Order: sequence, then structure tokens, then C-alpha cells
Amino acid sequence: MVKIPELLAPAGTLDAFKTAVLYGADAIYAGLPGFSMRARAKITVDEVKQGIDFAHEHGKKVYLAFNLFAHDKDYENMPRVSEIIEYLKPDALIVSDAGVMMWVRENHPDIPIHISTQANICSAKTVKFWQNAGAVQCVLAREVSHNEFKSIRKQCPDIGLEIFIHGAMCMSYSGRCLLSNFITGRPSNRGACAQLCRWKYDVILRECESGIEMPIEEDSYGAYIMNSKDLCLMPRLKEVIESAPDTLKIEGRNRSEYYVGSVTRAYRNALDAYAAAPEHFDSQIFMDDLNVLESRGYTTAFFDGPLPVDAHDYNSTHSVSNWHAAGVITNVNQDNIIFELRNEIKAGDEIKFILPNINDKISIVIDRVINAKTGIELPKMSAGQSNSLIIPMSKIPEQYRDKMVPFILAYKHK
Repeated sequence: MVKIPELLAPAGTLDAFKTAVLYGADAIYAGLPGFSMRARAKITVDEVKQGIDFAHEHGKKVYLAFNLFAHDKDYENMPRVSEIIEYLKPDALIVSDAGVMMWVRENHPDIPIHISTQANICSAKTVKFWQNAGAVQCVLAREVSHNEFKSIRKQCPDIGLEIFIHGAMCMSYSGRCLLSNFITGRPSNRGACAQLCRWKYDVILRECESGIEMPIEEDSYGAYIMNSKDLCLMPRLKEVIESAPDTLKIEGRNRSEYYVGSVTRAYRNALDAYAAAPEHFDSQIFMDDLNVLESRGYTTAFFDGPLPVDAHDYNSTHSVSNWHAAGVITNVNQDNIIFELRNEIKAGDEIKFILPNINDKISIVIDRVINAKTGIELPKMSAGQSNSLIIPMSKIPEQYRDKMVPFILAYKHK
């Protein structure tokens, strides 16, 4: 019998933390500003603590990202880091720096250590190196192909192996890009990457001796020369599961609760469907949840080895989805749902609720836009400032009313 891998979801906010739990993650990873690749994360230490407590109450694990590459000056802050770790009590620490790992072993010997994708693990020998150093799990680089993974799994049967299955792709080696730091002063390893791989470039040939600069003309297919599509292994999920990874990881630092909820839901439902009937598993039916998300289009990237011809989008970095987030439920009573907006809603708009743990989607028409704060009816309402409207519970089919709880997401056509 094939073991179903752990589903690991990201959390950059407390709402994303709770959404990941609600939508079926087995574990959540988070980080702290200044101590990981989540330097821009909008979450405080106390909110991380609330998220960890919430996850533990629901039987989920939390891994704390501590995957910076430390300079000597960073170790001056380590006493404060120790206090935070003791306060948060995560289930594991994710590290990438050998010095940081040694510090963790010395100061927090009882905490399991996972090795970050930042360590660029591409071989069984590297996995064994980290295992001998005390790691219990290794996150393999996105550059590892499926056949390479199977070889590593065979050679390393007694350590946890984790792979990315969904999310943005970095043009450099898993977040070690120098361009952002060099051009904008924003270090990618601290979560502040300016994503220069998404910029549009003009290429100029410079002849140094004469001082002549000659632009190289680009056609409409040659501007976004480093713009990768987003990773999506849903179409190959059966092969992924049967190769026996321990954890499937969703990329998502700085992502919204909509991204976290929709991606987690899709893979949760798919993993459960495989567990129930592997011989009849069809991953395609779970792509709907992923196609509502704003993305650059999808690619299986290095799964088959060499990149497929459609792995990049040279035309644009804009989303290819026809959907965007409508809002999220923030409060429910017997009569009404309070629905906080993320995009403008007009009378007559149709929205689609994405429910956890089941494939059903509930579509309703907003025939009246009633401001939840004032009770005034409006022709339309914009997002921002926690603007919310009232949705009568009577509009929800009766069999789904008990599922209308906070953090339920909804989408609408653009």
C-alpha cells in the first residue's frame, strides 16, 4: 500500500495559517522577519504563536523557517532567536546554513531539523551528508527530476524527503539569485527579492573600444527572457505519490489566503481521492481549483529532466486566469453571512464559494449589495478598509449552510 505524503502549506499571515488548516494541510511552514526567507512576511511573533497553537489544536504540525545564510553579525542576535524558538515551540526548524544548523544542534538539540531548498540538494550524497549532520528531512531542489528523485529515494530510504509540487519558480538556484541584491539592494535570501526575472528587458550590444552601443531588436516573443511559468505537478501527481516522497510542499511566502486555500484544497482532495481509489485516480478533475488562481500559466518544470518548450512565457508576466478573488467570509449567524471584499462587487455579480474537503462549489448571485456596517443598499461596493456586505443565509443551499464558516473563500469572473 502506498503511503500518502504529508501536505505542507505556507503561511505568511495569521489568516493564511488558519486557512491552510481549514483547507486540509497536514503541516504549515512559517517564518519570522529577519531570521528566514520571510523578511517581508506580514506576521508578528505573537501571530505566529497564535497560528502554531491553532494548528496544534487541530492536530497539525508547524515548521519554522530559519533558513537564512548567516553572517557573523547575525549570531549576535541568536540569544533573542533562542527565546523566540522556546516561546513558539515549533515541530521542526528549516535551516540551510551549516553554521546555523550547528548552532541549533548546540542550543536546541531536541528540535528536529529540516534542510531547506536553499541548500540546493540535488543528489543522494548531499542528502546523506545532511543526514549524518543530524537532519531528519531534506527539501530537494526544484532542479531535481522525477527519475533523479526515485534514485535518491532508493539510496536514502531512512530520511524524510520533501519536494515542491506547486508555486512560483525561481530563475536562479532556488532563491540564491544575486540580481535583486546587486541591482535593487533587496536580498533574495532574506525574502526581499524584487523578482528581476519578471522584468522586461531591452538587450544592448556594447562595443567597448569604439564606445558604440547598438540595441538588439527583440520581437514580441523575446522580452521577458527569464519569466518562468509556475510549477504545477497536479497532472503528474500519481507518479509523484508512487515515488514515495514524505512531504509535498506548496510554495507561497507572501501569498494570500486565497492562494493558500485554493492550492491546499486542490491537492488535499486529490491526495484523498488517490488514497480512496488509486486505480481510478484522475488528477485532471482537481485542476479547476488551481485554474481560478492568478498564475503565469503552469509547467511541470524539471519533472521529466530537460525543460519543456512551454516552460517560459516570453510575452507577459500577467495572470492567465479569468478569475479573481471576490472575498472571504468573516462572520456567520443563523440568518446572514458577513462577506469581506477583496475586489469590487456589483449587484448581479455571481460568486463561487470554494468549500474545504469536498469538490462541490456553490455559486450564488449577489442581487443586492447591502453594506454590512451601515445596512445601506448600494449598486456596487469596492474592496478596502474591511468593506463587507451581507449575504442572506437563505441564498445558500440548505445542505451547505453548516459549512459557511469564517475563512471560506469565493471567486468571481474578472
